[in-house]
Amino acid sequence: MNRALVVDDDPYIRELVRTILMREGYEVVEAGDGRDAFNKLGADRVDIVVLDVMMPNMDGFEFCATARRYYEDLPILMLTALGETAQKVRGLDLGADDYLVKPFEAEELAARLRALLKRYKKNCSQQVSFGAVQMDALTHTCQAGGVDLGLPMKEYELLFALASAQGRTLGRRQLIDDIWGYDFEGNERTLDVHINRLRERFSEEHDGFRIVTVRGLGYRLEAAQ
Repeated sequence: MNRALVVDDDPYIRELVRTILMREGYEVVEAGDGRDAFNKLGADRVDIVVLDVMMPNMDGFEFCATARRYYEDLPILMLTALGETAQKVRGLDLGADDYLVKPFEAEELAARLRALLKRYKKNCSQQVSFGAVQMDALTHTCQAGGVDLGLPMKEYELLFALASAQGRTLGRRQLIDDIWGYDFEGNERTLDVHINRLRERFSEEHDGFRIVTVRGLGYRLEAAQ
């Protein structure tokens, strides 16, 4: 059973989120501010965090920044106020994985948490090797010939997704949803730019693989012939 930490200084919001999550089969731990939440992270096993922004003692932004220094593999969904774009951007920059605007529907909260857990469990449970390249999701490393390449995070996630499905075509929409989130407001050109950057970094002759464009569908990673 997954355990969620719900962090909000409003007891009514905590009760609402707790009710939704318990109905989805979660165990729920509650905290009234970021400081209390951080203490509970050290005391309890937590699989995912639902985090409010504006709280006393330690707000959601400070909690995110602090938690990310110690818990790189902890999914965090931030609850933001309607129309506060700056809150969303700052939260994501500080380490939140996703956000949900209040007021929210129970079904959307449950769906976003399922997607976050699926993404993290996939990334944390796999190591992949292809051609001369090895990737380790636990350490977020990508090495070729024993040299750490230090890929930017989105390029890393995109290459890891393609390598995990080596030989299979992944659709453009699937890749965008998995890497940028299903509510990504950009366009498919973003995906193409990142694919081109990966192609510039790796050569089929030297690294032993290629990224193939499947016209009208998406992309596929193949071992060099």
